Amino acid sequence: MLGFVPPLPQQPGRPQPGRPPATGHMIVCGDDALARRLAVELRFVYGERVTLLLPPGRDANSPETPLTQRGRAAALFGRMSAAMNRTAAAGNGGNDTNAGVEAVRIMEAPEPSDDVLEEAGVDRAAALALVYDDDERNIRAALTARRLNPRLRLVIRLYNRKLGQHLEELLDQAAAVAMPGIDPALLDASTTVLSDADTAAPALAATALTGSSKIIQAEGLLLRAAERPPPRPGETLDPGLCTLALLSSTTNDPAGAEGSDSSGDEGPELLPSEETVAAAEGRGTVVLEAISRAAPDRPATRMGGRGAPLSQVFSRRLRWSALGVALAALSLVVASLLTTEDTAVHSTYLTLLDLLGMNDPAEEAPAARQIIQLLSGIAGLLLLPLLIAAVLEAFGTLRTASSLRRPPRGLSGHVVLLGLGKIGTRVLVRLRELDIPVVVVEEDPDARGIPLARSMHVPTVLGDVTQEGVLEAAKIRRAHALLALTSIDTTNLEATLYARSVKPDLRVALRLYDDEFATAVYRTLRTAHPQALTRSRSVSHLAAPSFAVAMMGRQILGAVPVERKVMLFAALEVAGHPQLEGRTVQQAFQASSWRVLAIDATPPADRNPDLAALPPYPPDGGAQPPSGLVWDLHPGYVLRAQDRVVIAATRRGLAELLRRQRSVLPRQ
Repeated sequence: MLGFVPPLPQQPGRPQPGRPPATGHMIVCGDDALARRLAVELRFVYGERVTLLLPPGRDANSPETPLTQRGRAAALFGRMSAAMNRTAAAGNGGNDTNAGVEAVRIMEAPEPSDDVLEEAGVDRAAALALVYDDDERNIRAALTARRLNPRLRLVIRLYNRKLGQHLEELLDQAAAVAMPGIDPALLDASTTVLSDADTAAPALAATALTGSSKIIQAEGLLLRAAERPPPRPGETLDPGLCTLALLSSTTNDPAGAEGSDSSGDEGPELLPSEETVAAAEGRGTVVLEAISRAAPDRPATRMGGRGAPLSQVFSRRLRWSALGVALAALSLVVASLLTTEDTAVHSTYLTLLDLLGMNDPAEEAPAARQIIQLLSGIAGLLLLPLLIAAVLEAFGTLRTASSLRRPPRGLSGHVVLLGLGKIGTRVLVRLRELDIPVVVVEEDPDARGIPLARSMHVPTVLGDVTQEGVLEAAKIRRAHALLALTSIDTTNLEATLYARSVKPDLRVALRLYDDEFATAVYRTLRTAHPQALTRSRSVSHLAAPSFAVAMMGRQILGAVPVERKVMLFAALEVAGHPQLEGRTVQQAFQASSWRVLAIDATPPADRNPDLAALPPYPPDGGAQPPSGLVWDLHPGYVLRAQDRVVIAATRRGLAELLRRQRSVLPRQ
């Protein structure tokens, strides 16, 4: 049974005569879960009017699902609307951000053509998100949209980062030409290129690390957050710089819903007050542990050095054969020394000449010398095929030196990574940057990440992970963690269940598209293996907040998953935010919503527009220029309008800040 599917939300359709067309709405174009999740984020978190453009037919990533793209989006909107209604009924209706906002308008079209974008109202829209899985389609639609509306804010999903930088510059230049004298700050936010793979990869890779560390980068500094278990009786833990979250009290309960909406008051609490932290007992925490200087970007390291080891050039059988011939030659040298009066050097010389067949017959020599010569000739016959075999194996190794490397014997403590698509490739790079040993399992020999795995000498197993013996070939019994990141939910689940049957305490993180299915899988795995760490991750769930904030014209430094919730780190200008401007740092702290972590003391004219980027390093290798960010803020510091702050916020908290700013700033 599929269960009840709510009816489609009311669609405004074309403008009616006598009714002014809607302006300032958001348009989302895509063909997978990210588009639906982004529409939900904009509609139910930010309270925006949204038009969602989907291709007709079923989701290509879930062909087994009978619902069409339109049906799946309607079902998702229905569930979110019901959840909002339950919240309002519980007494929180005053905080409903969706009151008076019309339902999401769903359109279907195979391509975002000129006519389709005009029908969606791109000429009157405030922002457009192009999140198709195909980079070329996104680029083509972005160029069309910029031509139809030069003032439109564009958020584009591209996997190719270098191409994305060039495209962003091109579209910003087009906007500057169409709008002379535009504010540079508005121009900087007019085009944003993001990658869901880059956004989700750090969080997915962090699940393979002991200690569950999370890293956020801001202007050359690294913010490290870490999960800490509940303290033992009488134990006092270091509180760190500040407490970012309280973990759910159901973490150690196998039947708990850890981090899901059904956790209720027992679920994780983001940005708790000091009183809440002090009163919490038996709950783990996520603390801001340290702030350190970021090192220059370095390429991901190779596994096994630059060259192939001797064990891969020559087989074990050939090495034993060579050792046998060497021992035979040594024994002949010793026999020559014992039976003749020659020196050691001369005996070795004569023996080698006999082995290579380069000496005259010893016709007039003593019998012992003749016997040694005969034995040397026989040993020389054995040496010839050995040399031929060595040459053939060496040529074979050189021919396959650029091929995929097999998992070496004795490998342990590694991470088994399933899938080398867009997400798996980015996670592989992240793991190797952290010098974590990895073994990759991929079914398609032409997958996107195979050339990268070959160049990095990462051990790779080609085969269907659901087939017997594939995970064993990846040394799953001695692995530290399993990351199941294929695009098929059932494959990830089957691989996880089999890996857990082989090694019950294996750390597991699996990628699942459907949130309800992910919650059910998590509960089942926790019940069956309560002693092992289990995480389920949705790439669209991790990436959607960054895309949504970019559509609002703001910058996200990073997103940190806290169980099944997401905490955002963002850079904001204090001007236009009455909750921040004129308040002290302590007064600006809003529990469960936002917290000021740092201010940028750099003069506004000299500020780096992208805090997430590393500052340029001196070409002579000198000291890195100091950062303008001040982290050790006094609680009594008064925030000024010219300040730029780095905040940690929940999704709804950041949405509240941005909504109130829109109500303060006049519309242009």
